[in-house]
Amino acid sequence: MPEASAAVDTSIASLIARPHPATVSGCRAAIDEIDAVLAALLEYRAGLTERVQQLKPVGGHAGRDADREAEIVAGMARRAPRLGPERLTRIMTTVIEESLDLAESSASRR
Repeated sequence: MPEASAAVDTSIASLIARPHPATVSGCRAAIDEIDAVLAALLEYRAGLTERVQQLKPVGGHAGRDADREAEIVAGMARRAPRLGPERLTRIMTTVIEESLDLAESSASRR
């Protein structure tokens, strides 16, 4: 689905290319826009995590891949250097664990 990926890239690029607003309300409005995009991305990511768990021989928390998670954090740290690897590790650990919890609860309902 390269077209969707390109559209997301363009949409995100347009959000982050804007100068920072000069007012608190302007900043909050920009944050609200970003949070809406972030929520959609997290929802999509959770669905992908669920699919990966269906495809892996050992899924869930037992099938976690520490090397893969380190690669994810390293890639994000290159893209978000101000956040740094320590913060991104905490953020992504939470995202990964919550996505796995959702996948496991979805699997148990089947």
